[in-house]
Amino acid sequence: MNNPFPRSAPLGPAHATAPAAVAVVVTLLVAGCSGSGGTQSTSGSGRAAAGRMKIALVSHSNPGDTFWDLVRRGAEAAAAKDGVELTYANDNDGAGQAELVRDAIRDKVDGVAVTLAKPEVMKGPIAQAKAAGIPVVALNSGIDSWRAAGALEYFGQDESVAGRAVGDKLDDLKAKHTLCVIHERGNIALEARCAGVKKAFGGRTDILYADGTDVGAVTDSVAAALRRDPSIDEVVTCGAPFALAAVKSVRQAGGKAHVATFDLSKDLVKAVSGGEVQFAVDQQPYLQGYLAVDSLWLYRTNGNTSGGGVAPVLTGPAFVTKTNVASVAKFAANGTR
Repeated sequence: MNNPFPRSAPLGPAHATAPAAVAVVVTLLVAGCSGSGGTQSTSGSGRAAAGRMKIALVSHSNPGDTFWDLVRRGAEAAAAKDGVELTYANDNDGAGQAELVRDAIRDKVDGVAVTLAKPEVMKGPIAQAKAAGIPVVALNSGIDSWRAAGALEYFGQDESVAGRAVGDKLDDLKAKHTLCVIHERGNIALEARCAGVKKAFGGRTDILYADGTDVGAVTDSVAAALRRDPSIDEVVTCGAPFALAAVKSVRQAGGKAHVATFDLSKDLVKAVSGGEVQFAVDQQPYLQGYLAVDSLWLYRTNGNTSGGGVAPVLTGPAFVTKTNVASVAKFAANGTR
């Protein structure tokens, strides 16, 4: 099948491309349609009426971030169930992500699911999609701005609430000095997480900005911060790969700080089980991808909107600790948690 977004490069190794320069595209084509639908459209294009709806998922992912593998798998599962053609593209640069949405509009897709890490940049392309009769739903980032941006629905977690929940938990664990690591400057979701931690935590919270495109650099940055200030007794990261990096940082610095994180991965589940990471906050990325794609199919085939188009659909937060990690371990091993 021809690449629907000609300017994008084929999917390659996890760190094969520069994050802001090259968008990555993967296409899932599901042959046939489910018995429950996929062949109708309440407002749809000829493509949907002919039997195959086409949906684009556009994220702000960095190359090699395993979190987005979970989002994609959920989206692919929904696409397979609904009998639709799914395209995936990503660019962590706001302008690049906006152009990917415009590419999808030019490709005359039947729906767009998009993350709103930089919502102001996305308002224009979302308006263009709506003018072309293409519904847009938001997922993962932008809970405070999805309606203003023009999205039809939102699927994700309230990052401020999640951050405050982490702050409260750190108080319960008797932590005194927390280092909250943001791996992408300007990402509103990550900023909200650490702001929430700082607001709720009774001790001291410092913010560290690190280069999330280079996990080794994150390890070094956190280790340097721990050496500068040995009073840091807790490191909170905003992504599973960076929690694993922080575990190495603590070893390098020779300190006794604990590590906690937002988000899960298969390797992170093992780290929680083994006690290397105290806890993780699960926002269920697989569910976010699944609901985003399925909601567009439902809207096009039956006019449904989750939350009535005014309330977000929350997928988190939920704490995963050593006491309950076994309940999600088998799903993590399958690549869906």
